[in-house]
Amino acid sequence: MSKSRQELVLKEDAVPYHVNGNGHPTLRFIDLFCGIGGFRLAFERAGCKCVFSSDWNENAQITYEANFGEKPHGDIHSVAIADIPEHDILCGGFPCQPFSIAGVSKKLSLGKKHGFEDKEQGNLFFSIADIIEFHRPAAFVLENVKNLKGHDQGRTFKIIHETLTDALGYQVYYQIIDARSVVPQHRERIFLVGFKEPHYFEFPQFPKEGPKLESILEESVAEKYTLTDHLWQYLQNYAAKHRAAGNGFGFGLSTGKDVARTLSARYYKDGSEILISQGPRKNPRRLTPRECAKLMGYPAGFKIPVSDTQAYKQFGNSVVVPVVEKIAAAVVKALQRSPDYRPDLVLVANEKAEMPRANRVASPVSYKTTRRKQKV
Repeated sequence: MSKSRQELVLKEDAVPYHVNGNGHPTLRFIDLFCGIGGFRLAFERAGCKCVFSSDWNENAQITYEANFGEKPHGDIHSVAIADIPEHDILCGGFPCQPFSIAGVSKKLSLGKKHGFEDKEQGNLFFSIADIIEFHRPAAFVLENVKNLKGHDQGRTFKIIHETLTDALGYQVYYQIIDARSVVPQHRERIFLVGFKEPHYFEFPQFPKEGPKLESILEESVAEKYTLTDHLWQYLQNYAAKHRAAGNGFGFGLSTGKDVARTLSARYYKDGSEILISQGPRKNPRRLTPRECAKLMGYPAGFKIPVSDTQAYKQFGNSVVVPVVEKIAAAVVKALQRSPDYRPDLVLVANEKAEMPRANRVASPVSYKTTRRKQKV
């Protein structure tokens, strides 16, 4: 290969770069607002080591401990920032209820504050910012509902973005990702990825088509998951009432060939957002907790040591593990490169478009720069 052609070929990854110069081959991360451990599963699969976890919910702590062998610390406000171990990556799916469409609507109907004005959960982002400011991790990955981007006419996201970039000095990337490409569920979430050094980063590509519900449905399901006649009639009447009023509210009835609506933490109430059809002669049913685990991308061996009600809440609040896993791999790859790494631009043309794919030859394309003559 000639030297000129070599220069056009995409650079190989640089020799692994040890973050912060600490020489650790394994990147360390902390798992904030950890829930039942979706972030932890994803980052451990990417080769990282968890050094700290925290969540205030006692039932979530039970599930987390059953699967990872350690109980998360409680409320993050009860932990001194200096006592949090040094880490390379901060992970946090900070509470979304203050910013979600459903959460905002409910709070408004009850006359309660939402967003940053929610005293219990709205200010938890700033707890994250305080930890980042003190520990200066090499990277962070944050997750929240899609509505975070538009909440309060965009002012909420503007404050978050300016805090991370202008105040803390991080390079921030963000993207809304629909999990339906990897699990049979329409679930849009925004991810923010930040780097202390200006690392080259791209969000991973996801397939255009994902699996259907039949991939997660169990063959034999207990009768207790089938809706009672009373509940099924109530849901049908409720949907008819809103259709007549021109609203879109109602249950979501699905078959194995469909992609489900978003699983929420309120699924335990009536299961209305995802009901599985059992044919015309039988009432539909809820998903089982195990099916919910699969719907969120948890492995078959994931332990569910809590009641069905708590399990529904936990999986409804979780991240989709395969989505975070892909992001985690991309973050690790970025951190293992030198901060000054940049890919070369390579343009490839097929010399004969009609040739069979196996016989096509990739050739670099070069361009000449011409200068316009100045008018005299």
